[in-house]
Amino acid sequence: MRLAVGLLLFACSGTAHQISIGAPPPKVTDGVLAGPLCAGTECKCRDLNAAGDGGVGAPSDAAHKRFEVRLTSPQELWAQVGTNHLYKSAERAEACFYVDLPPGDSPVELRMSNKDGAAGAWAIRELGTKTKSFYDTFIFNCGVPGVCSFDELDHNKAEYAAMPHNLHDKCGSTKIKALSWDQSKAPDGEHPTDVVVRMKLDIYRFAPWKPHGDDTCGKGRPPADAGSDAPAADDAAGSAAP
Repeated sequence: MRLAVGLLLFACSGTAHQISIGAPPPKVTDGVLAGPLCAGTECKCRDLNAAGDGGVGAPSDAAHKRFEVRLTSPQELWAQVGTNHLYKSAERAEACFYVDLPPGDSPVELRMSNKDGAAGAWAIRELGTKTKSFYDTFIFNCGVPGVCSFDELDHNKAEYAAMPHNLHDKCGSTKIKALSWDQSKAPDGEHPTDVVVRMKLDIYRFAPWKPHGDDTCGKGRPPADAGSDAPAADDAAGSAAP
């Protein structure tokens, strides 16, 4: 069953209405990776504790924004972000990819699959080119460490339903739209073998002007050079326009 998260949320307990999900995508990375940490089809993960952009670098033009896609699991994981198809093998506990995306809607599909029970964590973060700060655009974890369960999926569902204005990070400039997921049947009745998460990244043109974690996000007015689609004034949603 596809569980839609937004203004309308269906209460659905773990073992009800699971579906059969097809085979996972090919085990390849195919896309345009960006920045000095990337070469060919692989990227080095930035140090999360590093100052500034951690060596990720900024897009070569103002028409794009750079995003980090971090996949974590002892199992294989897949991610489609825009037109980029990303794959993490089971040989690596974590893999990172850096992609440049234009303003507007970019489709995202995340997939975990394991016959003994799937487990996966994804973090999609927007880089603020002015602030040199990373914003938690979308963070999803089910089963890391351990195995994903229907109870954990229900917890995630409730968390995203309560997300104000579709902003995971109120200091950033990217919203989440049309968030849903499919869950497979579970041989043991508790742990699905496959989960597919779908959404759209709604990317605004303006550049965030406050760093991640700033307590003043959602207060005051943006600077004059914030961008043409910046809100006239901050609201409870933070930087992104309502």
